[in-house]
Amino acid sequence: MKQKLFFMLFVIFSVTAAKAQFTTPNTGVSWSLDDLMANAPSAVSLTGGIYTLSQNLTIAPTDSIIIDTDVTLHINADVQITVQGNFTSDSDAITITATNTATPYNTITFESGSSGYFRNTTINYGKGIRVATPDFEMQSCVMAYHTNGTTTSGAITFSTGGNALINNSRFLFNFYPAFNSGANQSVAPTLTNNYLEGNNQSNGNRPQINMGPSGADTLRIVGNTIKGDRTKIMTGGIGASNLLGGGQLKVIIDNNIITDNRYGITVIGAASSGYIRGNIIENNNTQNIPAQGGSGISLSASGATTMNIIASRNQIRRNLWGITVIGTARINLGDTNTATLNEGGNVFSENANGGATYALFNNTALPIMAMNNCWIEGTEPTAADVENVISHQVDDNTLGPVTFTPFGCDALSVPGFATSKPIIYPNPSKGKINIEMAESGTISIFAINGMFIQNFDLNEGRNTIDVDLPAGIYITKTETQGKNFSNKLVIQ
Repeated sequence: MKQKLFFMLFVIFSVTAAKAQFTTPNTGVSWSLDDLMANAPSAVSLTGGIYTLSQNLTIAPTDSIIIDTDVTLHINADVQITVQGNFTSDSDAITITATNTATPYNTITFESGSSGYFRNTTINYGKGIRVATPDFEMQSCVMAYHTNGTTTSGAITFSTGGNALINNSRFLFNFYPAFNSGANQSVAPTLTNNYLEGNNQSNGNRPQINMGPSGADTLRIVGNTIKGDRTKIMTGGIGASNLLGGGQLKVIIDNNIITDNRYGITVIGAASSGYIRGNIIENNNTQNIPAQGGSGISLSASGATTMNIIASRNQIRRNLWGITVIGTARINLGDTNTATLNEGGNVFSENANGGATYALFNNTALPIMAMNNCWIEGTEPTAADVENVISHQVDDNTLGPVTFTPFGCDALSVPGFATSKPIIYPNPSKGKINIEMAESGTISIFAINGMFIQNFDLNEGRNTIDVDLPAGIYITKTETQGKNFSNKLVIQ
């Protein structure tokens, strides 16, 4: 009997312990970890300079937890932080990680009406962050090795309300995408200058950035580097979709570098519109099944409401397909009409499968304007050469026509593009480079992992700069008053 009673008490104690939690008093307090430890010693402890959170923590609506010194916070297995008030983590080097990396902690959840701010914070080995508030910002942080949670399907899952900002941060080898939102939840975060590598380690049919409808606002994905793990053949680069209809999706996808994924960029669903500009999209062919993916850019829509995307200055190389347009999707790749003006300037190279090259496949009944593009990089192709890399009405009378003239790969011969595109030479270089600018601006140089290295002011005309860098591949981002350009720079 004593043995049975001991067992029953053990079970009761275990269940109680699993549900143990602490909620701040909701009296407007602003606490540090030391304050939290003083008021909830059973929840937070300090040993060997490391804080440990061992119970679920709820920050009440009027309260704040502020970490503003360099500390390490361990969180025990399945412990959750729920933020109804404010959570701030802002110092030079803060680490939030699992007590045991083999048993992750639960989600950090920001509920509607809460606020969150992270800077210089490494957040590893949890079940992700759920953001249901527009008042959320992350600067210069790292999120790595997060697994799936019951309310998260990404390292950061945006659920409702979000006009959040994620900038200059790194997302590495997370189980699901780096960023995710629901198919029926309108959110429009701004995702800028981040480095993503090897996310979606689950190898499900998801991209590293997996976003749903934006609602009345605009989803902005700008200046990110998105590198795939080539062993995860189902992982895409950027996906934005409006699959359920009834809402809308507006996108700005500019100046990203997308490489080594199943596909580069896909936009899906009617009532979608926006811009895809200045992206470098290369080697997105990991699955290597042309019927199932591999496009540098893929647009797909169905129904009476068409999709309208404007694409310019993209560099699309060595994917299975260059650009594919399906159903009632519509793309403007270059047009001299004043009402629909687009400079074009897209560059295509070696996008091929089955022994054939496909720069553009118009698999719709709609016409496509595609003037002022370089269809076969490294050559000055004839009209017949260009025709051979474009699939449209000429090949199948059920398809819409593509208007591709004028065309050219010499920037000086492409009307409207030559006047703006910077020319950088020699490339490869031994450290001294020349930059021809149509107007004043700046050039920034980044490592291939997205880390900023240096920048230079540029004047209209010819500029010569010396870059003292080790041999390797770098990314340049040139900005003028109205335009941005990304290019690879090779230092020998």
